[in-house]
Amino acid sequence: MKLESSKENLINGISIVQKAVSSKSTLPVLEGILLEADEKLKLTGNDLEIGIECYVEADITEPGSIVLNSRIFGDIIRRMPDSEVYIELKENQTVIIDCENSHFEIKGLSAEGFPALPEIETQDSLSLSQKLVKEMIRQTIFAVSMDENRPILTGSLIECMDEFLTFVSIDGFRLALRKNRVENELSDLRVVVPGKTLNEISKILQPVDEEVKIYNGSSQIMFDLGNCRIVSRLLEGDYLNYGSIIPEEYQTRVKVNTRQLLSSIERASLIITVEERRYPVRFSMADDKMIITSSTDMGAVKEELQVEMEGKELEISFNPRYFADALKVIEEEVIDVYFTTNVGPCTIRPVEKGDFAYMILPVRR
Repeated sequence: MKLESSKENLINGISIVQKAVSSKSTLPVLEGILLEADEKLKLTGNDLEIGIECYVEADITEPGSIVLNSRIFGDIIRRMPDSEVYIELKENQTVIIDCENSHFEIKGLSAEGFPALPEIETQDSLSLSQKLVKEMIRQTIFAVSMDENRPILTGSLIECMDEFLTFVSIDGFRLALRKNRVENELSDLRVVVPGKTLNEISKILQPVDEEVKIYNGSSQIMFDLGNCRIVSRLLEGDYLNYGSIIPEEYQTRVKVNTRQLLSSIERASLIITVEERRYPVRFSMADDKMIITSSTDMGAVKEELQVEMEGKELEISFNPRYFADALKVIEEEVIDVYFTTNVGPCTIRPVEKGDFAYMILPVRR
């Protein structure tokens, strides 16, 4: 194997595939990046849960393949001068890396032991803009559960039915839902993708209109960006019926400015230290006013907001982080917040079009 590529191109490719490289594994090959030089240079990382392959522009004079330790290879390339990098595979799996006056010789591993990415049928696909998918992940991923005792909730539900694409995350205390009308439909798409996978995909996707194609396998899913493919295992099991969880009726509705509400909650949280997470913030609603208060061993805070209110007066307490997480990803200037009872969940919705819903359970004191 002998090739030449720019430092910039190599860094971009390495940064992408490193997201699928295992940092600690009993198999050294899983801590490496597979380099395959043929007509193009392909880099691959695979930790057996998520696999990423990326094509890098390179001038290839001799084909070949080798696995290089991801950390060492990445650190070497990042510290090279901003110039062309020459990579050559010698005998005994030794790789020469040259760039201007820098010269490295590092040991690699045989490419034969590197696990291949699963093959997925590419007959049917869902084509979406990268910008849309990136946004839908951002607006729901924060509600994915970290509790491994309920593994199905450690992923997000991706569903495409009736011309609507829907992302849903639930962690047992809150629910985040984002949907968008799409022109094409991948028939009967209903999969649960691990939160780790979606986090990494969101870092790779760009806020552009260029397409990403989604292919659904029996136990795997693939996101194809053209020069980059991400393959992930799917979570097995039945996801919660989110449609039956979100309340349709309410006793109190409040129309409020999103940024003002977020700022008030964040200020009310300033006296709540990490050790005092048990302390909630309290919402009191009456006479077109929302009073937000918090009281801890550190002190007390009171915030007052003007709102448009409909229904009964109400007092209810929430974990401020859960409320703030939802408000941070909402782009609408004004929102409606629906309250059922002082011990029931509240739901945040847009004032007009219904393309998102955030449900939060209250704190009972």
